[in-house]
Amino acid sequence: MSIRASFFRSVTLAASAALLINSMPASAQTTSPVPTHQGPDSVADLAAGLLDAVVNISTSQNVKNDDQAPMPQVPEGSPFQDFFDEFFKGQGGEGGNRQRTVNSLGSGFVIDPTGFIVTNNHVIEGADDIEINFANGSKLKAKLIGTDTKTDLAVLKVEPKKPLTAVPFGDSRQMRIGDWVMAIGNPFGLGGTVTVGIISARGRNINAGPYDNFIQTDAAINRGNSGGPLFNMKGEVIGINTAIISPSGGSIGIGFSVPTELAENVINQLRDFGETRRGWLGVRIQPVTADIAESLKMETPKGALIAGVIKGGPVDGGQIKIGDVIIKFDGRDVIEMRDLPRVVAESPVGKAVDVVIIRDGKEMTVKVTLGRLEDGENLADAEATPVPQIQEGTDQAEPPAADLPASDVVLGMKLAALDADNRKSFGISEDVEGVVITEVQPQSAAAERRIASGDVIVEIGQEAMKTPDDVSARVEELKADGRRNALLMIANKTGELRFVTVRME
Repeated sequence: MSIRASFFRSVTLAASAALLINSMPASAQTTSPVPTHQGPDSVADLAAGLLDAVVNISTSQNVKNDDQAPMPQVPEGSPFQDFFDEFFKGQGGEGGNRQRTVNSLGSGFVIDPTGFIVTNNHVIEGADDIEINFANGSKLKAKLIGTDTKTDLAVLKVEPKKPLTAVPFGDSRQMRIGDWVMAIGNPFGLGGTVTVGIISARGRNINAGPYDNFIQTDAAINRGNSGGPLFNMKGEVIGINTAIISPSGGSIGIGFSVPTELAENVINQLRDFGETRRGWLGVRIQPVTADIAESLKMETPKGALIAGVIKGGPVDGGQIKIGDVIIKFDGRDVIEMRDLPRVVAESPVGKAVDVVIIRDGKEMTVKVTLGRLEDGENLADAEATPVPQIQEGTDQAEPPAADLPASDVVLGMKLAALDADNRKSFGISEDVEGVVITEVQPQSAAAERRIASGDVIVEIGQEAMKTPDDVSARVEELKADGRRNALLMIANKTGELRFVTVRME
């Protein structure tokens, strides 16, 4: 049968079927399915109103070329002479330290008609020249107002002759997994490009910084989209596109945006002060594991365990102590350890806040007035105690086991009193108090927790340890109480504290 005959037959059969259906009683006819809603309506109108506010950012940086190779000799009149002259002489000529220019592209968006623009710090970092390219083809030189490496954000300023199209911030906290979003940016230098997707996940930690709380989206984000906005369907910015996961370098549907709940306050501070002014609690923290929660008689592992208090910091007066667990800060739950630095940083400097803690198995609320993180970082650095230097010609920090004085062995740890000789042998700071660990048996419970010789046991089960006998007695007491793990507060040689749980079975 010919193609034409086949086509005719199919049409005839379709027509016959239609006549058959139409001749059926109404009750016997099937109802056609109602089309389901497969996504948002066209975003053309929304995109048209936003494209002018999204900009392309090009930067250039003069980089010193350390290559000292001489310029190649090209015969006079060679067709390649112009090429080599332009390439090498443009970088500083023969010999010497030639300069070359490195260019990069990124995205950004206007947040104020007077010319304030937001982008990523990594887009403009180290740039000697920043140029803003607008959707209408115009270009303006930009001045850097401020940057924040912790959230990878930057604020720029241009001087336009007339007001620019700006976009507002939305509340990223209102966004749900599955909500539609739209990204606009400059992928691979192609200019204003619109992509649409959904929010795939929230609160992602990709180890990019201390305040990771990324929105994950499957809207196509590629190289060059960095610094561009992620919009909700109202045309509000709810994220700043920052990173992608991509083995190939192109979009595979896993992109990350800094949510406005974190970014907006940082951007406002950079715009107003040229720097960040974050709240600071003045503590060192670590996660609350299931074993630690059990040792502290907590029903569930949550919060941030205080492993250290910075001298001279906001809580140095004893409001919060080592061993406390913060479970709520200024009305906001602290579910994981990483929640605490973020909520503290978002709080104003000098604000008095209520902090809910668990201490000795009991929940209580303390009042704390926050300091400034930028000042606190300097204070924390100054507090760090250098390890005492071992004099030239003496033994190394860990003496041979055969030369150690007689001591007790508990949980795979050989213990000794922290006397002057042990302090000198292990280089332990004078302000560290407790029981020194002189040796850790391989494959022991202590070795599993990376406890090492030279560490000092300060507390066990929140009780101070002074002698090896104290350690033995406390471990037996915890075993008799039915505990499976012992919670140890360990100090390293410089006095930095951490909590570990060691199996007692």
